[in-house]
Amino acid sequence: MIIRRVPFDHPDAVKLNDEVQAEYSVRYGDDGDATPMDPAHFVPPAGLYLIAYDQHGSPLATGGWRSQDTNDEGYQDGDAEIKRMYVTPGARGLGLARRILGELESDARAGGRTRMVLETGSKQPEAVALYTSSGYEPCAKFGYYRFHELSLCFAKPLHP
Repeated sequence: MIIRRVPFDHPDAVKLNDEVQAEYSVRYGDDGDATPMDPAHFVPPAGLYLIAYDQHGSPLATGGWRSQDTNDEGYQDGDAEIKRMYVTPGARGLGLARRILGELESDARAGGRTRMVLETGSKQPEAVALYTSSGYEPCAKFGYYRFHELSLCFAKPLHP
Protein backbone atom coordinates (compact mmCIF):
# COMPACT_ATOMS: atom_id res chain seq x y z
CA MET A 1 0.00 0.00 0.00
CA ILE A 2 1.07 3.53 -0.72
CA ILE A 3 -0.33 6.39 1.37
CA ARG A 4 -0.33 9.76 -0.35
CA ARG A 5 -1.09 13.29 0.78
CA VAL A 6 -3.80 14.71 -1.45
CA PRO A 7 -6.09 17.75 -1.44
CA PHE A 8 -9.55 17.16 0.01
CA ASP A 9 -11.02 17.98 -3.41
CA HIS A 10 -8.75 15.54 -5.31
CA PRO A 11 -10.88 13.35 -7.65
CA ASP A 12 -10.05 10.18 -5.67
CA ALA A 13 -10.95 11.92 -2.41
CA VAL A 14 -14.25 13.04 -3.91
CA LYS A 15 -14.95 9.48 -5.11
CA LEU A 16 -14.28 7.95 -1.68
CA ASN A 17 -16.24 10.74 0.02
CA ASP A 18 -19.22 9.91 -2.19
CA GLU A 19 -18.88 6.25 -1.16
CA VAL A 20 -18.74 7.00 2.56
CA GLN A 21 -21.69 9.37 2.26
CA ALA A 22 -23.71 6.61 0.58
CA GLU A 23 -22.77 4.25 3.44
CA TYR A 24 -23.82 6.84 6.05
CA SER A 25 -27.10 7.24 4.19
CA VAL A 26 -27.80 3.51 4.41
CA ARG A 27 -26.77 3.25 8.07
CA TYR A 28 -28.61 6.34 9.29
CA GLY A 29 -31.42 6.72 6.76
CA ASP A 30 -30.50 10.28 5.82
CA ASP A 31 -28.43 12.16 3.24
CA GLY A 32 -25.06 11.47 4.88
CA ASP A 33 -22.81 13.67 7.00
CA ALA A 34 -23.88 17.31 6.71
CA THR A 35 -20.89 18.70 8.62
CA PRO A 36 -19.64 21.78 6.74
CA MET A 37 -16.19 21.12 5.30
CA ASP A 38 -13.92 23.05 2.98
CA PRO A 39 -10.82 21.77 1.13
CA ALA A 40 -8.86 24.60 2.80
CA HIS A 41 -9.42 22.89 6.20
CA PHE A 42 -7.05 20.08 5.17
CA VAL A 43 -4.16 22.13 3.79
CA PRO A 44 -0.93 21.69 5.76
CA PRO A 45 0.06 22.83 8.29
CA ALA A 46 -3.54 23.32 9.51
CA GLY A 47 -4.62 19.86 8.40
CA LEU A 48 -3.88 16.89 6.19
CA TYR A 49 -5.76 14.53 3.90
CA LEU A 50 -4.51 11.04 3.02
CA ILE A 51 -5.49 8.30 0.59
CA ALA A 52 -4.15 4.74 0.63
CA TYR A 53 -3.68 3.22 -2.83
CA ASP A 54 -3.05 -0.35 -3.90
CA GLN A 55 -0.21 -1.33 -6.26
CA HIS A 56 -2.45 -0.60 -9.27
CA GLY A 57 -3.25 2.95 -8.16
CA SER A 58 -6.78 2.24 -6.98
CA PRO A 59 -7.86 4.31 -3.95
CA LEU A 60 -8.79 2.06 -1.02
CA ALA A 61 -8.94 4.18 2.12
CA THR A 62 -8.99 7.78 3.21
CA GLY A 63 -8.85 10.04 6.22
CA GLY A 64 -7.91 13.53 7.24
CA TRP A 65 -7.52 15.91 10.14
CA ARG A 66 -8.26 19.60 10.44
CA SER A 67 -7.33 22.14 13.11
CA GLN A 68 -9.93 23.24 15.60
CA ASP A 69 -9.71 25.66 18.47
CA THR A 70 -12.16 26.78 21.16
CA ASN A 71 -15.47 27.77 19.61
CA ASP A 72 -19.21 27.55 20.18
CA GLU A 73 -19.34 23.95 18.87
CA GLY A 74 -17.41 22.57 21.85
CA TYR A 75 -13.89 22.27 20.45
CA GLN A 76 -10.84 23.12 22.55
CA ASP A 77 -7.65 24.97 21.68
CA GLY A 78 -5.18 22.58 20.07
CA ASP A 79 -7.74 20.09 18.76
CA ALA A 80 -7.10 18.13 15.58
CA GLU A 81 -10.38 16.73 14.30
CA ILE A 82 -10.42 13.49 12.33
CA LYS A 83 -12.74 13.51 9.34
CA ARG A 84 -13.74 11.10 6.56
CA MET A 85 -12.04 7.96 7.77
CA TYR A 86 -13.21 5.33 5.30
CA VAL A 87 -12.05 2.02 3.87
CA THR A 88 -13.66 0.55 0.76
CA PRO A 89 -15.55 -2.70 1.48
CA GLY A 90 -13.05 -4.90 -0.40
CA ALA A 91 -10.08 -3.52 1.54
CA ARG A 92 -11.50 -3.82 5.05
CA GLY A 93 -9.57 -5.92 7.51
CA LEU A 94 -6.16 -5.04 6.03
CA GLY A 95 -5.22 -2.51 8.72
CA LEU A 96 -5.51 0.51 6.42
CA ALA A 97 -7.64 2.59 8.79
CA ARG A 98 -5.17 1.98 11.61
CA ARG A 99 -2.23 2.99 9.38
CA ILE A 100 -3.95 6.17 8.24
CA LEU A 101 -4.99 6.98 11.81
CA GLY A 102 -1.38 6.62 12.97
CA GLU A 103 -0.12 8.94 10.23
CA LEU A 104 -2.80 11.51 11.01
CA GLU A 105 -1.90 11.46 14.70
CA SER A 106 1.83 11.84 13.95
CA ASP A 107 1.25 14.72 11.57
CA ALA A 108 -1.10 16.56 13.95
CA ARG A 109 1.37 16.10 16.81
CA ALA A 110 4.21 17.44 14.65
CA GLY A 111 1.97 20.39 13.77
CA GLY A 112 1.61 21.34 17.43
CA ARG A 113 -1.89 19.98 17.99
CA THR A 114 -2.45 18.65 21.50
CA ARG A 115 -5.56 16.46 21.18
CA MET A 116 -7.12 14.32 18.45
CA VAL A 117 -10.92 14.38 18.48
CA LEU A 118 -13.54 12.69 16.37
CA GLU A 119 -17.25 12.27 16.09
CA THR A 120 -18.78 9.02 14.91
CA GLY A 121 -22.15 7.41 15.36
CA SER A 122 -23.64 4.53 17.28
CA LYS A 123 -24.42 2.76 13.98
CA GLN A 124 -20.69 2.53 13.16
CA PRO A 125 -19.44 -0.13 15.58
CA GLU A 126 -16.34 -0.79 13.47
CA ALA A 127 -15.26 2.83 13.86
CA VAL A 128 -15.90 2.77 17.61
CA ALA A 129 -13.81 -0.42 17.91
CA LEU A 130 -10.93 1.10 15.93
CA TYR A 131 -10.83 4.26 17.98
CA THR A 132 -11.24 2.68 21.42
CA SER A 133 -8.57 0.08 20.61
CA SER A 134 -6.30 2.97 19.54
CA GLY A 135 -6.53 4.78 22.88
CA TYR A 136 -9.48 7.10 22.26
CA GLU A 137 -11.90 7.69 25.12
CA PRO A 138 -15.42 9.13 25.18
CA CYS A 139 -15.45 12.89 25.68
CA ALA A 140 -17.93 15.78 25.84
CA LYS A 141 -19.83 16.09 22.59
CA PHE A 142 -18.70 18.69 20.07
CA GLY A 143 -19.25 19.62 16.45
CA TYR A 144 -22.18 19.66 14.08
CA TYR A 145 -23.94 16.61 15.58
CA ARG A 146 -23.27 17.40 19.27
CA PHE A 147 -27.00 17.46 20.06
CA HIS A 148 -27.87 14.30 18.08
CA GLU A 149 -28.66 11.22 20.18
CA LEU A 150 -26.70 8.83 17.90
CA SER A 151 -23.54 10.96 18.02
CA LEU A 152 -20.50 9.61 19.87
CA CYS A 153 -17.42 11.76 20.48
CA PHE A 154 -13.94 10.55 21.36
CA ALA A 155 -10.60 12.18 22.18
CA LYS A 156 -6.98 11.18 22.63
CA PRO A 157 -4.18 13.39 23.98
CA LEU A 158 -1.28 13.91 21.60
CA HIS A 159 1.82 13.84 23.74
CA PRO A 160 5.08 15.07 22.22
